[in-house]
Amino acid sequence: TLAPLVVKDKVIIGTAGGEYGIRGFIAAFDAKTGVEAWRFYTIPGPGEPGHDTWAGDSWKHGGAAVWVTGSYDPDLNLTYWGIGNPGPDYNADGRAGDNLYSDSVVALDADTGKLKWHFQFTPHDVFDYDSVQIPVLADIAWQGRTRKAMLWANRNGFFYVLDRTNGEFLLGKPFEKVTWATSLDSKGRPILAPGAAPTTEGTRIYPGVQGATNWYSPSFSRRTGLFYIPTWVGYYSTFTKYDLTYEPGQRFTGGTPRSVVPGVRGVGYVNTRREEDGSGAVRAIDPQTGERKWEFKFTDVTDSGILTTASDVLFTGSRDGSFYALDAKTGSELWRAAVGGQVVAGPMTYRVSGKQYVAIAAGSTMFAFALPD
Repeated sequence: TLAPLVVKDKVIIGTAGGEYGIRGFIAAFDAKTGVEAWRFYTIPGPGEPGHDTWAGDSWKHGGAAVWVTGSYDPDLNLTYWGIGNPGPDYNADGRAGDNLYSDSVVALDADTGKLKWHFQFTPHDVFDYDSVQIPVLADIAWQGRTRKAMLWANRNGFFYVLDRTNGEFLLGKPFEKVTWATSLDSKGRPILAPGAAPTTEGTRIYPGVQGATNWYSPSFSRRTGLFYIPTWVGYYSTFTKYDLTYEPGQRFTGGTPRSVVPGVRGVGYVNTRREEDGSGAVRAIDPQTGERKWEFKFTDVTDSGILTTASDVLFTGSRDGSFYALDAKTGSELWRAAVGGQVVAGPMTYRVSGKQYVAIAAGSTMFAFALPD
């Protein structure tokens, strides 16, 4: 379900299917011949580091799919990929352990596929908090020196700053309401909240199954020094679990996340919305502290990515069919346009004959905007 990443003479791609009991992997293919050059399994097999984080044979059907394209650092020759949730999603009784490398970022040598480091955001996940968000690579000033950082707004509700050379945890702060964990320890490992797990009766958890954010592209501006996150605000799901046995070709989730937001995966969602059911927003976060600098709210949750430009303009869209230009420094609205369809895309910008355009897909239509001649 993802676009391939071309690095030198290799085409790198991962496999989806995490809800069907697969064993996920990332593979590189020779760009000229299609011959597989290397394969990295996102669930370690017997004898491999991390295999002991899966109880019994649960590793064979543990999911950990890859469904959003990774990033590449040519200076380090490392390619970074976010890994999906473990399976079954909501009933973890049969997969005791941290379940590596699910809900992690892995840093692979682009030539060989060898694992250089990993960081797990949500060990032993029971809320379907795939960590397949965009790994944003930025060189930032950090405590008096420049660090090669990775900025990551995670589906689980926490914002992270990592050192992308070695995976060192630098900062982690919630950017939205989180009830499944109370905090992160000094290494970035979540400290679980008592009773925060799916039950047969159902447990209300923030953020909900779609997360505080998801696949929608965030953006970092070197000019403002801010990181911009498409955020689902005040959104929860009620997580239930049930017993199941793996059957090839069948869904292997072990539960249901009931959501109040229409269009969210899972049965039993409510088709009416109330203000207290949550909304969408763009949130500007200071990576130095994890603190919010400003917020721009929408009337509904957002599935749109974000683009920031060198003129300090931020572009994004909304479910209600609007395309926005905001001041990246303050969050104030500069202009908006009605595009008539839900925006489930990231804006892009390009230049032709010296004139700059900004484009966005909405519904089944592509729109391009430019300043007047």
